[in-house]
Amino acid sequence: MNSRQTLRRLLKRDKLLVAPGCFDGLSARLVEEAGFEAVYLSGGAVARSMGIPDIGLVTLSESIDRAAQVVATVRIPIIADADTGYGNAINLMRAVREMEAVGTAGIHIEDQVTPKRCGHYEGKEVVDRREFVKKIEAACAARHDADFVIIARTDARAVMGLEEAIARGKACREAGADVIFIEAPQTVDEIKRVADSIDAPLLINMVTKGGKTPYVPTDELERMGYDIIIFASDVQRAAIFGMRRLLQELRETRTGEFFAETVGFQEREGIINAGYYFQLQERYLRLE
Repeated sequence: MNSRQTLRRLLKRDKLLVAPGCFDGLSARLVEEAGFEAVYLSGGAVARSMGIPDIGLVTLSESIDRAAQVVATVRIPIIADADTGYGNAINLMRAVREMEAVGTAGIHIEDQVTPKRCGHYEGKEVVDRREFVKKIEAACAARHDADFVIIARTDARAVMGLEEAIARGKACREAGADVIFIEAPQTVDEIKRVADSIDAPLLINMVTKGGKTPYVPTDELERMGYDIIIFASDVQRAAIFGMRRLLQELRETRTGEFFAETVGFQEREGIINAGYYFQLQERYLRLE
């Protein structure tokens, strides 16, 4: 069973799939090591890892390169952020084929005007509903593997209200989208209304500490009927916290005392050595 078939199987269960966000091979490997069944490759986190804001500056080729790195690192399904498809419907069709070719299990595509902005920023704009539905149809037509999961994300809640966002979700489902993703509902009631209104597998993005969507426990989201939850930025924010703490300690004390709390050399190497490439090395390069 390949990763796309695995993701399809996971979506058929009566259980919420938790997919923490990653931004490179190491963070993806840590998600897999922790026992999660899928990982989300966050476009915003990738942008921030490059030192740039999440405002549509990452190109298709850069996204594909990063996706390929993550795919080569883990065996669990990867759900990748494909932004707006990097242009019109034809650009999106290429993005689908490129993402499929490097081995991701699925992607989500949003209805923002290109260049897009983080889903929890102000000042977003969305394309006409009909244009977005046509893009979803194009995305579904472009895939070679029918198991490749197409997720339609709408940011219309912030621009045109929840009812329009729900209407777009329904229209995208009719157009062939496998999963619907209403970005940034602003109350618990709105989260529930989405689940009650759309007859399709649903994805929700939990942005803790400052996002527009209120935090709802995973068990409650599962009871509401959600199928996938992504924590897009938490792993990266934890990394920022740890790096800042170490650097501050190093600058203030000029000693390695704080280093005792970090991962040691052997543990660090063990994380990577437990992965795919080390197993290949053990199989094919050992001569004894």
